[in-house]
Amino acid sequence: MYSFQNDYNEIAHPKVMDALNNLTGKRFDGYGTDRYTHQIAERIRARIGRLDADIHFFNGGTITNLVAISHVLRPHQAVIAIDSCHIATHETGAIEATGHKVITVSSNSGKIEPQHIQKVIAEHGNDEHMVQPKLVYISNSTEIGTVYRKQELQQLKTECEKHGLLLFMDGARLASGLMSKESDLSIEDIAQLTDIFYIGGTKIGAFSAEALVILNPTLKSDIRYSIKQRGGLQAKGWLLAAQFDALFTDDLYFQLGQYINSLAGQLVDVFTKHGFEFLAPPESNQVFVILPNSLAEQLISHYKLYKICEPELGKSCLRLCTSWSTTQQDIDQFIAIFEKLV
Repeated sequence: MYSFQNDYNEIAHPKVMDALNNLTGKRFDGYGTDRYTHQIAERIRARIGRLDADIHFFNGGTITNLVAISHVLRPHQAVIAIDSCHIATHETGAIEATGHKVITVSSNSGKIEPQHIQKVIAEHGNDEHMVQPKLVYISNSTEIGTVYRKQELQQLKTECEKHGLLLFMDGARLASGLMSKESDLSIEDIAQLTDIFYIGGTKIGAFSAEALVILNPTLKSDIRYSIKQRGGLQAKGWLLAAQFDALFTDDLYFQLGQYINSLAGQLVDVFTKHGFEFLAPPESNQVFVILPNSLAEQLISHYKLYKICEPELGKSCLRLCTSWSTTQQDIDQFIAIFEKLV
């Protein structure tokens, strides 16, 4: 039974495995202080067009978010985020466990807009009896598969600067978000318009690796203390860097993003052909299709799929997620089965 449940259900892209295997017999200094790790960080700096950026490698998205947000915020400060976002729904209260409130706002698009920030600021004001909003958290692509446009990010940056807020982008699925047909953003744009973001590797072919990029100079001090305190400083740091060695060679990272989006697009086409609607505009490798319950149940009997919700009586929303390991044959077989069931 093939799984469309997520984009991290196979070990790693062959080129990532090759990069790891090539380290056999070599010895490195620990905790990311080795020359090899520094070289990969330099490559990332060059690719994003920010030679002044600090790069730190982590082994997963939750620990990256946890360290970044708790490092940025003072004890009385809070983060603004969409109510469907990862730090508010799927990280077991990790941010709150550090003593920082997540102030959530609602958005049908899955994206934060300037008016959301304005509303939170108006509600909190300069009142020491309430937490102080300081950081805006966004993800690209979002939890419902939508992507930010350059103008949207520019507007958010302007609004953040107006209120003295910092902007952090969760890039767990950044490859898919950047390579969306609907996106006019580049990774260089993100490096200019955010204070801190991370380049997700785990969901685009890495064994387990994320690269945190710190751009605002006021956030760089003592970051390694925060990483160590939160359990994110890996002794074999070079294993994390090696995965980005592969992903950032010949733009493999971006090629894989384009590939998984193209496969998802074929699923969108067949659902659209039969008149089915979507929970949100399908713009990346996550497709949230709304189907009659009977058809949804039949699909689940053939494939591993997540049932996200029941948006209306008699209907189910299923999420299909394409991966670097999904093949054209997998897509063709799904379409053939779907056509028969319809």
